[in-house]
Amino acid sequence: MEHPRTEAGYTTRMQTVRLLPASLAALALLVAGCSNASGGNDTAPSPAASATASPTPAPPAFDASRAFTDLETQVAFGARYPGSPGYTKMRDWLQKTLSESAGVEAKRHDFTATARGKQIPMSNVFAHINPEAKTQVLLCAHYDTRPTADEEIDPIKKAQPIPGANDGASGVAVLLEIARMLKKNPPTCGVQIVFFDGEDYGPSEEDMYLGAKAWAKAFPLPKPTYAILIDMIGDKSLQIYREQASESFAPEINEKVWKAASALGAGEFQNSVKYAISDDHIPLQKAGVKAIDLIDFDYAPWHTLDDTPAQCSSASLGTVGKVLAKVVYDEK
Repeated sequence: MEHPRTEAGYTTRMQTVRLLPASLAALALLVAGCSNASGGNDTAPSPAASATASPTPAPPAFDASRAFTDLETQVAFGARYPGSPGYTKMRDWLQKTLSESAGVEAKRHDFTATARGKQIPMSNVFAHINPEAKTQVLLCAHYDTRPTADEEIDPIKKAQPIPGANDGASGVAVLLEIARMLKKNPPTCGVQIVFFDGEDYGPSEEDMYLGAKAWAKAFPLPKPTYAILIDMIGDKSLQIYREQASESFAPEINEKVWKAASALGAGEFQNSVKYAISDDHIPLQKAGVKAIDLIDFDYAPWHTLDDTPAQCSSASLGTVGKVLAKVVYDEK
C-alpha cells in the first residue's frame, strides 16, 4: 500500500516531517561538503613522530545475529511504554545487559515527566566507557514504545500499543552490540551510551522526547563532544538519508558518518537530504550538543501493529553497527 508518510506537508509524531525541495537539499549538501574541506597540509610525519603515535584500535566484528536476538528479546516483553508491565522488565533487562555488555556499571537517570496531564516516573539508562578521554562520543537510542498504534485505520487496532521492533528495539539492539565491541577492544575516545525513555509517549509533540529533554536539562554525564542518535534503523529495505536538522546544526558530524559509510561500502546511507525530523537529537541540539539523527523514516509499519521482527533485518542492524563502530574507532 502507499505509505502515508511519503507526501510532503503531513504532520506526524515527529512534528512536521516533510520532503525537502531539491534546491534546499543540494544547498545542504554543499554546506556539508564545504565543512569537510581540509585545512591541514600534506607533509608526511617524521619517522620519530610515527614511532611515538598511538596505534588506532581496530573495531571487533559486529555480531548482527546477536543484535537481532536482542531485538526479539525486547519485543517479547510486550508493550514497553512507561506504566506497562513490559516497561519494568525492559528497563531492568536493559540496565543488566548494558552492564554486562560494556563491562562497566550501567546506571539509571530517574526523573518525573509531566505527560497527558499526569506525573510519570521515567528512567534513562546509561553507561560511560573511557570517561577520561578527551573526545567523548554520545551514542543514543530510545527504548520505550508507542502506547497506541495511531497509524492504524481500525479504531480497535488504533487503541492498542505497538510491538516496536524497529521503532524502539532496533536502536537498542545495535548499541548493546556496540557496547560489547567496546568492552572487547576499548577505543581511544570515550563513549557515552544512553538509552532514552519517553521518546514515543505522546500523543502530542509536547509529550514526547521526554527522556532526552530531562537528560539535556540535567546532563548526568559531562557534555559530549558530539552525539549520534539512531532510531528506526532495522527495517529490511534500509535507506538512511541525511536529516535536515542534523545537516543544519552539525554537518561535520554527518560528514563523519557518511565518510565511514562510504569507506565500508554501505550504500544504504544515501548522500542527500530528504526529511526534517523532530526526534531526541533536538533537545540535545538546544543544549548546545552537536547532535545528529540517523533514521530511516520510509517504514510502512510505523506506529502500527505490524512493527514486528518480521519487518526487520539483522543485515540492517549490522550495517548501522559497523558504520557507528568505524566512526568511534576512527576517533583519536
